[in-house]
Amino acid sequence: MRLNKIVAAFLLVPALLLAAAPAHATGPWQKIGSDVARPLDESQGLATIERPGGTTIRYTGIGTIPPGLAARGWNHVGDPGTAKGYYIEPYQRDDRGAKLFRVQAPDGSWAEYQHALESWEASNNSFAAVSPDGAWMVAGEWGTMDRLLVHPTPGIVAKNPAENLPYAFSIRLDRPVRDIQGCDFVTATQLLCSSNDPEGALFGIKKPLLQVDLAGALGGSDVTGRVTALGQLPLESGCSGEFETEGIDYDERDGTLRVVVLSPGICIAFDSKTWRFRR
Repeated sequence: MRLNKIVAAFLLVPALLLAAAPAHATGPWQKIGSDVARPLDESQGLATIERPGGTTIRYTGIGTIPPGLAARGWNHVGDPGTAKGYYIEPYQRDDRGAKLFRVQAPDGSWAEYQHALESWEASNNSFAAVSPDGAWMVAGEWGTMDRLLVHPTPGIVAKNPAENLPYAFSIRLDRPVRDIQGCDFVTATQLLCSSNDPEGALFGIKKPLLQVDLAGALGGSDVTGRVTALGQLPLESGCSGEFETEGIDYDERDGTLRVVVLSPGICIAFDSKTWRFRR
């Protein structure tokens, strides 16, 4: 979210002495390594796209927003999602206009689907997570919420970009969550989500990795989600200050979980990381 800080950080080239913070437990997920996350084009999220021609991991960031979209007011891209070769990027505006989901089909063609806000809906469009069967797309708002929003998956189920992408139903969480930056399905009834909660009052943990266990697979009506905090995501940097957790991706090929964490201050440009975990 801190796009102005990302740009400003590139203007500074300090000599950094990296100091590792203590490791934090994240339930069954063991930290196995990290990769540098470039703040301009790898800072918002990522998705593993599997297609007949091969598999790629695609990131989003301020530098990946197409100029044409930015000129039309879509100035923030969130954590993308994917299923069955379709790739979906969530966009938001500064006003209370529609949300946008930019979809690339397996053949490489792009289409834009807009969702008109419900009267009670927040305008944030933090992430897109597609159910394993490809039928449903879960989207996220910002702030303290007791729900995740569900739409028919654009491009797979909702196939007409000229029509409004409707709200279908919600995942009703059994306890509130705060500042969810990304979610991804591990199974049809379990999601993992990265929270940027800066206070820790909800779970006793700042910046937690959350597990959401559904009462059943998504099927067209509200479903309950049981939320468990698995532990704090790694906060390691040569700078002290406020970290920002970002998007999340589960790669079902080898069971790797990836989570982007941006470093504080000027270190955002040098030691932000995509952390890798396995059970």
